[in-house]
This record gives sequence, structure tokens and C-alpha cells, in this order.
Amino acid sequence: MMRTTVPPVACVGEPRLTAGFAEFGRLDLLAHEEVHGPIGPVEPAALLRLAEAIDLKGKGGAGFPFARKLRAVLESCERQDLSAVVVVNATEGEPASWKDKVLLTRAPHLVLDGAALAAYALDAEEIVIGVSDDVGRPSLTEALQERRMPVPTTIVTVPHRFISGEGGALVNGINGLPHIPPGTKKRSSDSGVNGLPTLLSNAETYAQLAVAARIGPYEYAALGNDDEPGTVLLTVTGAAERPAVVECAAGTPLREILELCEVPDGPGILMGGYHGKWITPEAAARAEVSRKGLAAVGGALGAGIIVPLSPDTCPLGEAAQVVRYLAGESAGQCGPCKMGLPDLARAVDLAVSGSAPVEVVRAAAGDVKGRGACSHPDGTARFALSAMEVFAEDLRLHATGEGCGKRVKGLMGLPGAPDGNPQKLTLDWSRCDGHGLCAHVVPDFIRLDGNGYPAFPATPVPTWLRQGALKAVKVCPELALRLVKAE
Repeated sequence: MMRTTVPPVACVGEPRLTAGFAEFGRLDLLAHEEVHGPIGPVEPAALLRLAEAIDLKGKGGAGFPFARKLRAVLESCERQDLSAVVVVNATEGEPASWKDKVLLTRAPHLVLDGAALAAYALDAEEIVIGVSDDVGRPSLTEALQERRMPVPTTIVTVPHRFISGEGGALVNGINGLPHIPPGTKKRSSDSGVNGLPTLLSNAETYAQLAVAARIGPYEYAALGNDDEPGTVLLTVTGAAERPAVVECAAGTPLREILELCEVPDGPGILMGGYHGKWITPEAAARAEVSRKGLAAVGGALGAGIIVPLSPDTCPLGEAAQVVRYLAGESAGQCGPCKMGLPDLARAVDLAVSGSAPVEVVRAAAGDVKGRGACSHPDGTARFALSAMEVFAEDLRLHATGEGCGKRVKGLMGLPGAPDGNPQKLTLDWSRCDGHGLCAHVVPDFIRLDGNGYPAFPATPVPTWLRQGALKAVKVCPELALRLVKAE
């Protein structure tokens, strides 16, 4: 079940982003300045040196170096003789992630400090903060009323979808375009909001910048390790008895985080969210919380999302639900995503049911990897392949047709469809005569099998195909096809 309230916050070691939470709860401007101290503007060259010295990387998942983004925008402004825009990506479209919402609701001034530093260094004309729901907006609005920002600052609410966090989708949404990734790759540092060079980074990234600007690179690097100085914000959900957003130094043993959140011994742990990778309990026992440390055991840090499973749930069933969800979250604008992800969801369902070997999943994943207009197909394929590898023993049990004997408990935090009414297609086989009209009406979702009968995944119908599916139901001569509420 998807969370609807901000989880508790914990800290392993010295708090930085979460400093003052225990004393003040939410830090208003006075409490913020009491805990963190004053901060002044920083010249462009000094801000670049700071970002490089602490090796600040984006905290939204991709881990792109912040200094490279900043330098690209500075150069683009000079080259084009244009002003810049600073965008804070606090959309957090990943259903299992809550770290950015925690910052907005409890430490909004840290995020605003970081954005203000960047705006001053770039001589920007505007700051835009993108959010995708009302969880953090009231706190953020209150924070803006408590202080004076260096440039006009606005909050933009975008649709709460998985792809909302993609940078190009956010820029499109701010510009009044459909909130989906652009069909072709383009750099926001050259042309982003209103066609201006745009610095776009995650909310936690700006908060980390604000901390570093106060304490300097040497003290900042006193926590963490040589490769990744500083702290990390983690969202621990799933089967955790004490789900929480946890701040810890990079390099902290993962087992300490799992023990703190009272994670039971289960079949596997998802690291990095729905575009991340599964790791075994054995790998988790020796892993460190860092990009390098998690990669060493086959995992991923991503946006700091940790979703452990309990021993009494079917891990393959849990993974299959996520793949179905991700297939429905496609922007629907490029073939590998629009057609390939439903095929991947179908392949995973077949493998989990024991109706097809795991090779069908590998083949379907291979058809989408590296071919999308954004990272969504790659991330979904990575998730599916990782599940097939880590849960290989469960897959062997499912291949017998009897399954693992465990029900799917729904631990992945999946939401419903954006309109709150997900629907799926069903077929009354006693009526279907194999006319094939439905496959002609909506070929992106319905195919004809070797005998000429319709075949489609047991996934909710993607939003962009809903009208086509409804038309397919209406044209069925035998009234065999129906749209029903997805469970």
C-alpha cells in the first residue's frame, strides 16, 4: 500500500540535513538560522570550486556532477547572452521515495538556501520549484513568506506520475507543455524553462549545497568517505517494522540502517527504487551505503530508496506488480517504451506463472534497453532482469506450475492510476470467436496469438491507451471484451 503521510525521520551518526528536527520538528526561519547559522551569497567561481571540492552529485537518482551542470549553464548564458533559470526538482514521482517531501515539510529553508546560492551565482532571473502533490507545498509556501529570495520564486505543481521526476518532463510541464519527457534528448543547460539556460537539480542536492557552503569542503568531508563525502538521505519502506527517512554518512554499513528500521530477514531488498536493482540478504550484510559500495554487491543507490521484502511474501509476484505499473507509466511517445514495456510486463507475468522460461524476460528486456527517449525503458528492464536473477530459486519453484506457496502482500508502495480508477481488459472466452477486431483497434496493447485469438497483459491499461481500449470493447461483435476495475 502506498504511504500517504510523511514517515518518521532518524539519523545514524551526526545529523546535517536533519539537524534540529528533534528539537523543532519543522524548522521555521528563526529555528533554521539558529541550527544552521547565517549564509551569504557566493561568487560563481567559488561555488564551482565548492561543488567540485565536495564532489557533489545529483541526489535524484542519476548522480550527475552538480559542478558540471553549473558550469554548463554559466557557459551557455555567456555564449547566448541570456539569463538563467534555477529549477528545484522536488516532484519525487517515485512512489517509494519520501526524502524530498521530508525536506520540504521539515527543512524547507535548506532547500531554498541552496537554490538562492545557485540563483545568485548565475545571476538568474527566476527560481521555479516543482512539486507533484500537496505534501510539501504548504510548508514550502510558508517558508517563502518568511524570507526574501534573491529573485522571484514560484512553486509549480505537476501531475503525480512516475515520470514526473524526469528533468525534461519537469521543464516541459513548467513551460505549459504535456508533462512528459521530450521526444528527443536536449540539454536544459542550453534551453530549458522559457527557452533560457536552466540549472535543474534535485531538492536534496540544493540542501546539501547549502550545508557545504556554511561549513566548507573540509568539514563537509569529515563525514562520508574519500569517494563520496558527506551524508545520504535514505527512504526505508516495504517490510520495515519502523519505516523511516534516515540520514547517514556515506560508507555506513547497510546492515546498520536495516537494523535501525527493524527490517526482517526476507528474500531480497530493492535498492535504488523501481529503476534500481535487487540484492540478496547476503549482499546486504556486506554492503556500504554509497554508490560505489552498493554497485560492488550488484545494487544501486539511485535516489536512496530501500524496499525490503518480508519472508512471507512472493518476491516474484511483488516484482511483477511493479513491472506492470511501470509499463503503464510510459509517456507513450516512443516505440520501445510504448510497445516494449507491455511486452516486458507480459513476459514477466508468463515467467512468474511458470508458463514461459526466463529467457522470454531477457528477450523482452533486450528489446527495450538503450532504445528509449528517456531512461524509463532502461530502468524498467534493469529492475525486471535483477528480479529474475536474485529470485532465481523462487523462479525455479514457479516453473513447476505450483509456485512458491506465498501470496503477494503488496509491499512495494504502488499507487493506483493517476485518475484513481485503474482499469484492465478481460475476455469472456465462451463468447470470443477470434474476429481480431480488437487487435486492429488497439495494436499497442492487444496482439493476436498463433490461433488468431486476442492476447494482452494482465496490467492496468496505460492512460494513453484508455480510449483505444474502450473503443475495442465497443467494436467486439460478440461482446466478449470488457474493461473492469483493476485490483
